[in-house]
Amino acid sequence: MSLKDADRAAIAEAREAQSQTRRPTVPALEELLYEPLLVLDHGFVRVIDYMGDDSAIVQAARVSYGRGTSRTRDDRGLIRYLMRHRHTTPFEMCEIKLHVKLPIFVARQWIRHRTANVNEYSGRYSILDREFYVPSAEQLAEQSRSNRQGRGAQLSATQAIEVQRLLREDAERCYDHYEHLLNEDEAGAPRRPDDPQLARELARMNLNLNYYTQWYWKIDLHNLLHFLALRIDDHAQYEIRVYGEAMARIAEAWVPMAWEAFTDYRLRGALFSRAELQAIKARLRGETPDLAALGLSPREQREFYSKLGLEGEEAGQGGGVATRRSA
Repeated sequence: MSLKDADRAAIAEAREAQSQTRRPTVPALEELLYEPLLVLDHGFVRVIDYMGDDSAIVQAARVSYGRGTSRTRDDRGLIRYLMRHRHTTPFEMCEIKLHVKLPIFVARQWIRHRTANVNEYSGRYSILDREFYVPSAEQLAEQSRSNRQGRGAQLSATQAIEVQRLLREDAERCYDHYEHLLNEDEAGAPRRPDDPQLARELARMNLNLNYYTQWYWKIDLHNLLHFLALRIDDHAQYEIRVYGEAMARIAEAWVPMAWEAFTDYRLRGALFSRAELQAIKARLRGETPDLAALGLSPREQREFYSKLGLEGEEAGQGGGVATRRSA
């Protein structure tokens, strides 16, 4: 992917500007400020502004009970306590504003997270670029037979080439028609006097969902971490997961102590139900728990063993689940 010359110039100008401030800044995030992290074939994520850091989280927590412990070495322990016990409001004291360029169909998933302030590029006022997403062959797969939201086996090389050809042809044809309907030059005047000049808000209707849009997205840290917990999960759709991974890199640079706690307790931790805890206690006593008798469905049983890293467990006789590992 290559950025336009005008975009590169604007980014370079923004990164060269310097401002004096008394508020806390994060050197690692300052290095990323305005710099686009490239995603997919034409997309990116870049930090435009931020407020707060790890110290802002503990500052907000300590105001609840006076000065309290204030040594820097205690900050990590307090942040981990807050994350562990789900005290979320201190994390809301940090905010970040991102500029994101993404395919429209990804944006429609993304906007389901209704916890951010969003301002999107408008096809009513401006003409959209001829930029659309075409998946790589590795990302083209059949519909999963077990998951209505997921992908199954990868397409063959011949099938992938055909899909890519169709996607490009459809997108190019739609954009040609879009330009024809607009019928205007850079100054907004008609190119062909006898052809209709359709309003921009109507001409955009025929563009495909793989065309790119852009927005500014501002969110607090608590809701950002919730977004990332869902969107960098292995089960998330690839096209939004790669944006989540870019944002995870930003979050780690921004609030390293909070990110460490989030990774330990959310990303790499596990939540157990009452029945699952009963099964764990039974195992610790050397007993073989009957998960079906505890009310766990076959799917819940598989998920339970996956949490424990025991995906090889097999169903036993009588509806229970045996404790032996498969070879």
